[in-house]
Amino acid sequence: MTASPSEAGTGRDPRAPYDLAVVGAGSAGLAGAVTAAELGLSVALLDSSPQSGGQFYRHPAPALGAVRPEALHHDWSAFSGLRRRLGESTVDHLSGHHVWSTVREADGTWSVHAVTGADGTAEAPALIRARTLLLATGAYERQLPFPGWTLPGVVGAGGAQAMLKSGLVLPGRRVVVAGSGPLLLAVASSLAAAGARVPAVVEAAGYLRYVRSPRVLAANPAKAAEALVHGAALLRHRVRVLPRSAVTEVHGTDRVEAVTVSRLDGDWRPVRGTGRRIVCDALAVGHGLVPQIELATALGCDTRPLPDGTLGLALDDLQETSVPGLWAAGETGGVGGAELARTEGELAGRAVAARLKGRRADVGRVGELRRRRDRMRAFADVMSAAHAPGPGWSAWLEGDTDVCRCEEVTAGRVREAVAELGARDARTVKLLTRAGMGWCQGRMCGTAVACLAADGGAAEPPAERRPFAVPVPLATLATLAETETETETETESTGPTRERPGTP
Repeated sequence: MTASPSEAGTGRDPRAPYDLAVVGAGSAGLAGAVTAAELGLSVALLDSSPQSGGQFYRHPAPALGAVRPEALHHDWSAFSGLRRRLGESTVDHLSGHHVWSTVREADGTWSVHAVTGADGTAEAPALIRARTLLLATGAYERQLPFPGWTLPGVVGAGGAQAMLKSGLVLPGRRVVVAGSGPLLLAVASSLAAAGARVPAVVEAAGYLRYVRSPRVLAANPAKAAEALVHGAALLRHRVRVLPRSAVTEVHGTDRVEAVTVSRLDGDWRPVRGTGRRIVCDALAVGHGLVPQIELATALGCDTRPLPDGTLGLALDDLQETSVPGLWAAGETGGVGGAELARTEGELAGRAVAARLKGRRADVGRVGELRRRRDRMRAFADVMSAAHAPGPGWSAWLEGDTDVCRCEEVTAGRVREAVAELGARDARTVKLLTRAGMGWCQGRMCGTAVACLAADGGAAEPPAERRPFAVPVPLATLATLAETETETETETESTGPTRERPGTP
């Protein structure tokens, strides 16, 4: 198993742990890593992608020869500034590192285990040791199933944007954008600007809930300006916005040919007789984002319920979790956008440096960051509440609608497990039907299974303590077992020196 990369010429002992390991090279991770390095810490920055930027600043590989990659991004200058600082810093950027477990050692340091390569199948796994840990793992898209959602041509809204930003390709020529959340406006305007025909943006929620929080809106004028920019782009491209509506069925044989859009009542139930077809060859759909907190919950970190029913990490004023020595920033604490993520990342980086250096952080700068974070976090909560799925969305489902795509478990089978076999929670449904046991480990179907298990309620799956955050080859586990056996043999007089990854 490989350890940290060579540090020849840096003056750092390669056998010593880093001061800080940062997992995730998006906005929060970049800000945290460069801030900590500029304050004198040795930092390792791990990310699964070959390039920094995360999902928000995903951009084409140099081989594609994109002349203006910034044209598809909002606030590109902030990212380019972080990328420049990263290049000038002493941070070891470890791309292609898929972190599957983090372990707190007996001496208080952290071991970060990763599989390597573009898809995590390279032969050499990696082990990075650090005194402190910052999780900036971002979020993934929440999907609510409906008849036809497994047809080719149906992609996630974020997935459509990723295809465009990183591959410079469109999911189709005529693309309906649907679901709920402010991401839809950004996706639709990007697709339209790139040449796609976007017949409609179908938003399941309304926008009036924002008006109920005038003080929060007034404190975040940049968010209103951003919405106006997207709105103007949609007007320019003649894209209709249909609030309080949802795609309730997709039509086609070999791929998407049309969708049915229905009006929704206040609980997100389709209003009878309002369905109408829109011809298209692709559908980009997503119902918000879910914080990716598996690494943290495996360590027992406390969580907090978010207004949209998802779970985020419970963090203190300086971004530290309930586990000492473990910080988190960005979407892990609740989805709020790139600017909030950068703010939290810098705040966490300063807090870690102050802790390890044994001195007070810059009070003025920390106070400014905290005020900015609190202001943007308040807006994030308003946004989360405004787009929270209503309990009636499951009325979209038919008995043969696949809920779990990996294991091909239908809504009918899940309802049978609840009504006839007595399942009352997502875990029991999983044991009875295999829903959530596939490759994605419930990331695609978790919300739907939890809601159906709650008999139509708006429940989200509970935070699970899983030993593996990503798929791991058996050869990697065998190598790890051999390493641990050697360690235990060498220290048998004092007992085992560390836990196995994933153990409570």
